[in-house]
Amino acid sequence: MTAPGIDPQGVGSGAVPDAAIHTEALTKRYGRLAALAGLTMTVPRGEVFGFLGPNGAGKPTAVKLLLGLAQPTAGQAWLLGSPLGDREARRRVGYLPELFRYQDWLKAREVLQLHCELMGLPRTRWRAEIDAALDTVGLVARADHQVRQFSKGMQQRLGLGVALLGSPDLVVLDEPTSALDPIGRADVRQVIRNLKQRGATVFLNSHLLSEVEQVCDRVAVLDHGRVIAIGSLDDLIGGATTARLRVTQLTSVAEQELRRYGAVTVEADWYTFATVAAAEVPSLVEEVIRLGGRVHAVEQRRRSLEDRFLQLLDGGGEP
Repeated sequence: MTAPGIDPQGVGSGAVPDAAIHTEALTKRYGRLAALAGLTMTVPRGEVFGFLGPNGAGKPTAVKLLLGLAQPTAGQAWLLGSPLGDREARRRVGYLPELFRYQDWLKAREVLQLHCELMGLPRTRWRAEIDAALDTVGLVARADHQVRQFSKGMQQRLGLGVALLGSPDLVVLDEPTSALDPIGRADVRQVIRNLKQRGATVFLNSHLLSEVEQVCDRVAVLDHGRVIAIGSLDDLIGGATTARLRVTQLTSVAEQELRRYGAVTVEADWYTFATVAAAEVPSLVEEVIRLGGRVHAVEQRRRSLEDRFLQLLDGGGEP
């Protein structure tokens, strides 16, 4: 059973012309283990799409299948309108893996030159492509330094530069900010926004949900190899907020009456209402006062993607 917002678009319809990625019941088994159990989803072109899930949900397997690094056991998928494995489609994809290592004796510019050659880019384009990539990821000053001199964060930047070579139509980023400091994470967010502005599609696999929330148009939540929810952030999070009230002089009977506003937890004098609509908070405060409580403070925030993510994994449905 999928949560509201899931849309298995085009099941059984074949390739979707305006989709960067389209999968139908894509499955991967290793013996009896189902690493991916029927993935069905559509990622429109020009979208920043977040791919979320707990460890063991099947995210790395899905990425490997999409990029041709593994073969599916069953199901179908299309990348940029072409079946999986199409060589020309793969030329239009940039990829930053979560775990990568470049030869540490190479200079940053040499790493990029190597990948230009592997991609089959005309030599006349190499210099412009490499200079643009170095500038985008903030490594111009370190272009002629060896990889062994780079911190993990700088290597992450270099990997992102490799993924941007050739102006790909689809960029797959696997934990792109995991090794970066706050400045680096902000830089990556800007790179993602720039990719979207030029019409590229970004497929973002990340466990940093606050980062996903800042840049993604839509997200899919994967659990046990299946999509359990998909949609825009508004679709998934809804209009619910979390309200925290510091209240004294409230009886246990009054506390029970307040539960009609949703689940509430009490810690000392603080009452936390996990899912209350923003428009209901004033009436909630009025109700507390009517029940004899004294309100000392009110804190309100929109429910985060992390809150919703945890609720989905716990079996929660409605936002």
